[in-house]
Amino acid sequence: MNRMLLLAVILLLTGNAAGAQSSQPYAGLEGRPIKTLSQQQVDDLRAGRGMGLALAAELNGYPGPSHVLELGDRLDLTADQRAEVRRLFEAMKQEAIPLGKKLVDQERALEDLFSSRAVTSESLKASIAAIAETQGKLRESHLKYHLATAALLAPGQMQRYAELRGYQNQSPDTRAGHKHHH
Repeated sequence: MNRMLLLAVILLLTGNAAGAQSSQPYAGLEGRPIKTLSQQQVDDLRAGRGMGLALAAELNGYPGPSHVLELGDRLDLTADQRAEVRRLFEAMKQEAIPLGKKLVDQERALEDLFSSRAVTSESLKASIAAIAETQGKLRESHLKYHLATAALLAPGQMQRYAELRGYQNQSPDTRAGHKHHH
């Protein structure tokens, strides 16, 4: 029983310490032009960068065109593969940049609704629905190009990509093999 009491006291004390540290998690963010986005996020969205939107693909053995191009020599890409991945990368940027800019504009509009005190339940609902739609399209844009890129690579290139990116056994072939051993 004494162990349980000690454990309860420790949990209570550590919980209070964590609570005290997190009582001001947003301090300093109030000066941002768009409170919900850092300047880095705004820059990334405007440049069409992935910002982790395609992690479901990347970390499950579906490489992105940007990283495949960066690692092209080490992946022994053929000239045809390199040209096709470059085409995919450019197409992804053509799609992602306008969506990223739109998302920044929508977040700014939401910010303006609140900062001007003009927000209503209806305007909030409409703004959030528009943001969610754009976020979904942006994420799909990044994910579908990971899917298309993976289709261009040979199994050995996929495995090499996973190794070069520091992933453990993340090619589709090795993942499937591990599932059978459990």
